[in-house]
Amino acid sequence: MPDYIKQLRHYVGSRPLIIVGAGVLLLDSQDRILLILRTDNNFWGIPGGSLEPGEYLAETARREIKEETGIIAEKLEMFKVFSGPDFYYKYPNGDQVYNIVAIFTCCDFKGIPKADGKEASKAKWFAKNELPREINPVDRIILHNFLEIEKE
Repeated sequence: MPDYIKQLRHYVGSRPLIIVGAGVLLLDSQDRILLILRTDNNFWGIPGGSLEPGEYLAETARREIKEETGIIAEKLEMFKVFSGPDFYYKYPNGDQVYNIVAIFTCCDFKGIPKADGKEASKAKWFAKNELPREINPVDRIILHNFLEIEKE
């Protein structure tokens, strides 16, 4: 959890916070999507996290994917911004958030994905038609939207 969020939690406890974040739909040369197995809820999800004060969303996306997977994202393209009641989430520890998430796509990157062990216990490429069932609820919406737009 970023320091800024920890500081806010000191004052508000587990009450809902509005959190701005960024994530990356990383696609390899075989058109597979990289997902991480999150350590906080044991669901697969999109690499990403919360914006720190003064940070650009693209910086957040690059920082988070590097922290969680070791991947260095070169060129990011804005996909879509998600928000609303479907992006409410209650963490296993009781902390509540309403997420506003900027999702980028990236096909130009360096490195081989490796989970950081803190936020992600695994990092794995998945074919678009073979995504795991145990996907983080918020990320499921994003992935569904991405796959539906690709069909058009």
